[in-house]
Amino acid sequence: MAIEIKAPQFPESVADGSIATWHKQPGEAVKRDELLVDIETDKVVLEVVAPEDGVLVSCLKGEGDTVLSLEVIATFEAGAAAAPAPAAAPAVEAAADSGDAAISPAARRLVDDNQIDVSKVAGSGKGGRITKEDIVAFIDKRETAKPVQAEVSSPAVVAVPSANGKIEKRVPMTRMRKSIAKRLLDAQSTAALLTTFNEVNMKPVMDLRTQYKDLFEKTHNGTRLGFMSFFVKAASEALKRFPDVNASIDGDDVVYHAYQDIGIAVSSNRGLVVPVLRNCESMSLAETEAQIRDFGGRAQKGSLGLEELQGGTFTITNGGVFGSLMSTPILTPPQTAILGMHKIQDRPMAVNGKVEILPMMYLALTYDHRLIDGKEAVQFLVTIKDLLEDPARILLEI
Repeated sequence: MAIEIKAPQFPESVADGSIATWHKQPGEAVKRDELLVDIETDKVVLEVVAPEDGVLVSCLKGEGDTVLSLEVIATFEAGAAAAPAPAAAPAVEAAADSGDAAISPAARRLVDDNQIDVSKVAGSGKGGRITKEDIVAFIDKRETAKPVQAEVSSPAVVAVPSANGKIEKRVPMTRMRKSIAKRLLDAQSTAALLTTFNEVNMKPVMDLRTQYKDLFEKTHNGTRLGFMSFFVKAASEALKRFPDVNASIDGDDVVYHAYQDIGIAVSSNRGLVVPVLRNCESMSLAETEAQIRDFGGRAQKGSLGLEELQGGTFTITNGGVFGSLMSTPILTPPQTAILGMHKIQDRPMAVNGKVEILPMMYLALTYDHRLIDGKEAVQFLVTIKDLLEDPARILLEI
């Protein structure tokens, strides 16, 4: 039964997509739910799988082609079997039928395994008999010639010398990377961005994590206690106290959100994605950690859904995992603020008139000055600092 393979239904915010990679070729047998093709959109890579066991008949769109929502991209034959392998050349069969007088048994096995046309092989044995050594020499000669033939026939673009004689390679920008670049430029050109900094003593959170991480993991079915959940909970509590930081700008209106949907910036092989934790104000530390871990794993596989990347009232990004000591993150419109975490580093600090070595982290809050005043931004960041330096306040909501 013939089946049309269509592109997924794109949401209203996604106009179209492009074929990223065909994982199966026409005539190839596939199993039900086996991956056929990746379609890249501005926000995420979507996977199209086989609806039934069968054969991919034809690909109507090539890699790099633009596709619309629900557009037919391939044809599929359910229940069909893959095309049989081409029969061995008649010369091979003739040689096999001619017996040991033409080819030795050991050579015949090599001929069958490698589908060799024995008419092209010169025999060195008695009476022109083809020996195993003749077949091995022929295979070596053929394998040596393959790269040369591929180089001549392949039209693939390679690195070429530039005008100054140095080697350069030109690669088209992916759709997702172009979308990321456009959003970042839009944010800088449409918002009045300003960044304020502070630093937080991570020792209380680190001590708490060291004391309870084993019990936490055992109690919550293997979920590990990390630092990100503390920042999510602290940010959620701070957003309640400073609603402007949790708001968004829509034209001449300010939209205040009675919930905290916090995006967590995750780096993937295809680019930066920001899946959203919904209703963080009601999530526990364990639920937060489990969801973040799930997001991270699926971001690497490219299996995040579009609905998981949309919305969000606030964002947290952690450059510290890559060793960043300080940065100025760019917010995601229409959000009005983004929190940047950084590397934890031991530094000498003055505590009650004495110098102590403490694990410190710089925090950065980039905000839209059109809505948020400097005083409010600083107080918001200080609130997060206070909650993290006394984690009990997060649970007590004080």
